[in-house]
Amino acid sequence: MKLHSLFFTSALLIFSSHAAFAQSVDFLEPKNGATVTSPFKVVFGVTGMTVKPAGDMTANSGHHHLIINGESIPNGITVPADATHIHYGKGQTETEVSLPPGKYKLTMQFANWAHQSFGPQLSKSIDVVVK
Repeated sequence: MKLHSLFFTSALLIFSSHAAFAQSVDFLEPKNGATVTSPFKVVFGVTGMTVKPAGDMTANSGHHHLIINGESIPNGITVPADATHIHYGKGQTETEVSLPPGKYKLTMQFANWAHQSFGPQLSKSIDVVVK
């Protein structure tokens, strides 16, 4: 019985360790390839991290950024603040976006308390068409 208990405990620790590192972001809304009407709702999702406002230095936390027609930001680089790099530093998990008609690449970038990117591993891009 002790051997079975030891095996179960070891398996649980391995699973728990793996789960702690399973970090990802995703667009909950809109879906990749969607056709939307401006303004449209964008809902951010994150797994394995906690959403906190900028300035909150809690471990394994950060906040979302939306990049319009751009790429993910390398790990440790500060996300710029301009018309194409939109910060959600209050810890927002959804927003309304207004864009003129056209095709767009939307990139979500998760970053730490100081707006320093967690890199491509915590980034996701989708394509949308605004009619």
